[in-house]
This record gives sequence, structure tokens and C-alpha cells, in this order.
Amino acid sequence: MTNANPTRRAVVAGGMAAAAGAGLARPASAQSAAKTFLLVHGAACGGWIWRRVADLLEKQGCKVFAPTFTGLGERSHLLTKAVGLDTHVTDVVNVVRWESLDELCLVAHSYAGGPCAAALDAVGDKVASVVWLDAFKPEDGRKLVDLVAEPARKAIESAAANGELGIPTPASLPPSFVNPRDEAFVRSKLTPHPIATYMQPLRTAGALEKAAKKTYVRLPNFPNPAFDKAYAACKADPSWSTAELADCGHLAMLDAPERLAELLLRAA
Repeated sequence: MTNANPTRRAVVAGGMAAAAGAGLARPASAQSAAKTFLLVHGAACGGWIWRRVADLLEKQGCKVFAPTFTGLGERSHLLTKAVGLDTHVTDVVNVVRWESLDELCLVAHSYAGGPCAAALDAVGDKVASVVWLDAFKPEDGRKLVDLVAEPARKAIESAAANGELGIPTPASLPPSFVNPRDEAFVRSKLTPHPIATYMQPLRTAGALEKAAKKTYVRLPNFPNPAFDKAYAACKADPSWSTAELADCGHLAMLDAPERLAELLLRAA
């Protein structure tokens, strides 16, 4: 069915879907003026996870910031029981403030959907667009532990009951999470994720939904009911654009960095 007056959502969503299906043949160099990206990683990872995508964006003249949450990655030595969701919200807010960022595209992957949603309450006026990449969209007052799948929830609750500081990293990673050639690399970099970040209720005034340009990207090869629900809600909401990135795992920034970089340039 055709529409003589397509909405921005329809144009953007349709363009991204077509590009994804065609292998994103249109070169990144065809994009408009350089943009600023703040790439925020998921649980147990660090800013290192974004290096391949960051390199591609920087080659297009973009400014890219990929911070690491307190207690993870190269900052894993800072892990304590005091590191909670508020800590990670502050991590995001402080990058925006101290780097004097403006008109940026905020990209939240997976777990980062929680702290980034709350961070927008403080720095939303500095954000031109947001991309939620297989990310949580929690409501105010909800704990992230309530949104994860049953096996993950049991692991988190067990670690908390045992008084551990972080959620143990898995011994192996399925292809739905990351491609086999990068599995050993990823496992060597993962660090226990601060438990309190999943147990502390999220506090947000809803700035995410007020963002002018919003895109939710689902990675369908990775089974996750919370992400399916978030994607469906965004798809039904005309203020959101949506896209799927098939044939890769949850760590699309490693599995398909070129396609993801191109998608981010279009969504920014």
C-alpha cells in the first residue's frame, strides 16, 4: 500500500530496513555532515566493545566517545558494593558535561538502556537523537533484574545472596550472543557486572520518550522477551523508528560493524 505523504518514521524505518536487507550498499561517505556519537556498552563489557564501529565512524569525520562504566573493563578495579545504577547514570551524564557534548546521538546497547534512559533526564537537551540497540526500556521504579530472562535473574539473585560484588561472567558464549571467531576475545575482556545496578530501581522522568528522534534496533537472532517487547512497543509508536539487523548476534558491533556503523549514521 502506498502513502503519498509518508511520515518521517516511515521514511527512516523503510530506508534503514531496505539498507539492511541490501547489505547497506550505500557507502557511509554518502552521509551528511559529521556527527557526534556517545556509544554506551552493555553488561560485563566496556568501551572496548565499540572499537570497530568507532573506527568506522571516525573515518567519516565523526566524533566518537565510548566510555566504560565504573567497575567494568579497564575500570574493573573500582568495583565495590556501592557501584549501583545511579553510579552508571552519573558516568553517562559526566561524559556529556565534561566533554561539553551537544547535538549528539546517544546509543545505548542492552543493559545501557537503563542508565541511559535516566541520564537523559539530566542531559536530554544535549541529545539530538537516540538509538536503543537491543536495549532495555524500563519504566520508572522498575528494577532491571525484573526484566532479564529467568536464568539470568537466578544468577543475579544467587550472586547477590552470596554477597558477591559482581555477576560472574559466563564460561562460554553462544553464537546468538557473539560470532564464534570473536568468542575467545570477548570472554578475555568480560568482567563481573556490578550487582547493585540490577537491584536498584530505575528513576526516570521519561525524557527518553520526549527525545525528538528515536530509533529502536532489534537483533532478532538473540532471543530476549524484554527486547521483543520493547521493539514491539516502539514499532507501534509513531514517534519511534525501528529496524532489525539480521544475521548477527547480540554483539552486533563485533559481528557486523560496517552495517551497524551505517545504520547509526542514518539514525543519528
